[in-house]
Amino acid sequence: MLRLCTTFILFSTAILTFAQQKWTEEKKETFNLVRNQGGQSIAYSPNSGVKVLTVDGFAFKDLNKNGKLDIYEDWRQPADARAKDLASKLSIEQIAGLMLYSRHQSIPARPGGYFAGTYKGKPFPESGAKPEDLTDQQIEFLTKDNLRHVLVTTVQSPELAAKWNNNIQALVEGAGVGIPANNSSDPRHGTVANAEFNAAAGGAISMWPGSLGMAATFDPALVEKFGKIAAAEYRALGIATALSPQVDIATEPRWNRFSGTFGEDPYLAAEMARAYCDGFQTSTGTQEIANGWGYSSVNAMVKHWPGGGSGEAGRDAHYGMGKFAVYPGKQFQTHFIPFINGAFKLKGKTMMASAVMPYYTISWNQDVKNKENVGNSYNKYIITDLMRTKYKYDGVACTDWGITGDETVLDNFTAGKPWGVDKLSIAERHYKVLMAGVDQFGGNNEAKPIIDAYAMGSKEHGEAWMRARMEQSAVRLLKNIFRVGLFENPYLDVENTKQTVGKPEFMAAGYEAQLKSMVLLKNQKQALPLKTGIKVYVPKKFTPAARNFLGVETPESYAYPVNIDIVKKYFTVVDNPDEADVALAFISSPNTGNGYQAEDVKKGGNGYFPISLQYGEYKATEARAVSIAGGDPLENFTNRTYKDKSVKATNITDLAMVTETYEKMKGKPVIVSVNVDNPMIFNEFETKANAILVNFRVQDQAILDILTGKAEPSGLLPMQMPADMVVVEKQAEDAPRDMRCHKDAAGNVYDFGFGLNWKGVIVDARTAKYMVKKK
Repeated sequence: MLRLCTTFILFSTAILTFAQQKWTEEKKETFNLVRNQGGQSIAYSPNSGVKVLTVDGFAFKDLNKNGKLDIYEDWRQPADARAKDLASKLSIEQIAGLMLYSRHQSIPARPGGYFAGTYKGKPFPESGAKPEDLTDQQIEFLTKDNLRHVLVTTVQSPELAAKWNNNIQALVEGAGVGIPANNSSDPRHGTVANAEFNAAAGGAISMWPGSLGMAATFDPALVEKFGKIAAAEYRALGIATALSPQVDIATEPRWNRFSGTFGEDPYLAAEMARAYCDGFQTSTGTQEIANGWGYSSVNAMVKHWPGGGSGEAGRDAHYGMGKFAVYPGKQFQTHFIPFINGAFKLKGKTMMASAVMPYYTISWNQDVKNKENVGNSYNKYIITDLMRTKYKYDGVACTDWGITGDETVLDNFTAGKPWGVDKLSIAERHYKVLMAGVDQFGGNNEAKPIIDAYAMGSKEHGEAWMRARMEQSAVRLLKNIFRVGLFENPYLDVENTKQTVGKPEFMAAGYEAQLKSMVLLKNQKQALPLKTGIKVYVPKKFTPAARNFLGVETPESYAYPVNIDIVKKYFTVVDNPDEADVALAFISSPNTGNGYQAEDVKKGGNGYFPISLQYGEYKATEARAVSIAGGDPLENFTNRTYKDKSVKATNITDLAMVTETYEKMKGKPVIVSVNVDNPMIFNEFETKANAILVNFRVQDQAILDILTGKAEPSGLLPMQMPADMVVVEKQAEDAPRDMRCHKDAAGNVYDFGFGLNWKGVIVDARTAKYMVKKK
């Protein structure tokens, strides 16, 4: 009788437990999806060793495999509490892994060069591996070094990106305490210029104008829409952090990262920064978990605090020869505006950009407290006293890539960038970064230097103090992973990925933005719009051999600078200018290099040259005789002057194309389309063009839609176009909108906020708002 009662009680308990179960489970291709009734869905890999716990009828993942529900495993708890609980449980080695941000990862890995990787010791083509497999290097830094933040670059297809994501998540789910991978990306929504747009067709990913083009719309709502669409595509690719937006105000017109900014006006940049971050970070409806964060959110890592757009003479701090940001106009604090009034002060519920990246630069003589001239990530005054204490920013701070490595050469992108701390050891550099208030190390795959830094801190401050400092960073880092739902479900449905990334409505939105981003600068005697079907002459373009920033060489070419097959859908293309009704010249803004020539050093010079914004030869007679800043372990001098040196554009043939076409057309209209990366000097060819249309990296088809009147130009210049190079030399690197601008034959001045439509100069609510120069 007793045995019968006991059996009955156990049977009754089993029925009661089953009745109270509030979840169902479904097997997917590589993971199991568990849906909680009235709660968060969870997913796990059956191969990871993770089991499901049932508590109060709901399902939870037992990530640390201890058989009980910890606070960090409980999706009912707020992200802050979960992050603090998990941080307290982590070893120093695990926290060090969280602080790593991987070097650039290509899927599949390339066989050689900067993005190289191997599969069981062999390059991908020889390995027999699948393209979505993890490389040897990835497996090592994920398991041995506990790295959880991965920077993804090129992927063969959205489908492969999703499969690779599922592989990496399955691996880390079963390792340690089950912290998922927080994959990230630099901006990946640029255009393929010669790709044809079809409103009914999708693509690999939606294509949008560059950041300057976004700024040229003067439309924050458009930028927020981009953020929402880009976030949807990112999450479908397994990307939960965007290494963007770049909100530096580009006050130095020669800077080679100008095109990645929202232009030179701090107030326009602030509004665009806010809209961008709100779009990326905000989840709504069923996708929201709490406070605007959720499964459609992507963490925005705004860059580069405190602003990197004032490099002396336009040189860039990726290189030792460009490490100094200077402030002759005393405008250091002006560069904070896109951060403190934009990305740190969002309109949406997420409140502020969840991460920030300081720039490489030494902000020359701006540390008024400690008087240090060191890279911004090493500078406690800039990170802690200003950003954290004065401006109350408590999100993740991540260094730019490679700052703790050794400098080996002045002009190579892949060299280390320990600006101002060259004499410190690599471990000491890590320690100084941590003491400055930074949480994470970009481009570092090895945990040992962070563990060594922990030992240094424990010796100086005591182990309890240093443990608390490390946990502080761990909480910030973990909170960003919890808030976007990765602990619950980091896995992707491959079919959903294929349907989401580049779907037709996203492609259409990007194309519409491209149309809105173009700026009509000149339209003499209403040369535009053109009638379709007329005869046009399109000169071919000579492009000399070149080498990109990674050192990859490209051969010279002589070809159409536009997809001629698309042009033929609008016009009758003729090879003889005498037969043409109009000429269309497609050119790019001048490129004179990065301001340094190693060959000059071999000849006894200092290596420094001007960066010019004109095509023809420029001699820097008005340059500074003595540079504001200087000094490098690889140099035995501090004066980086380039006064009286000369330079000319590598694409000077673009200028010849326009002038020769003008002669060949014998008075018939010449229309010039310019792809612009930097401000440029228009007085070399403006009088030889009947119309000038500026674009910021759009598809050829979008240009033709404007030229033929299918769409009306509405963009405004997000920067000034200087009158000449003397003006450029005399402007202050740190001051916005301080140049005398080009005045064309029609009397129009190519100033910030200028643009034409078919009726003439655009005057609207945008110009009323932004054209007044604010104090």
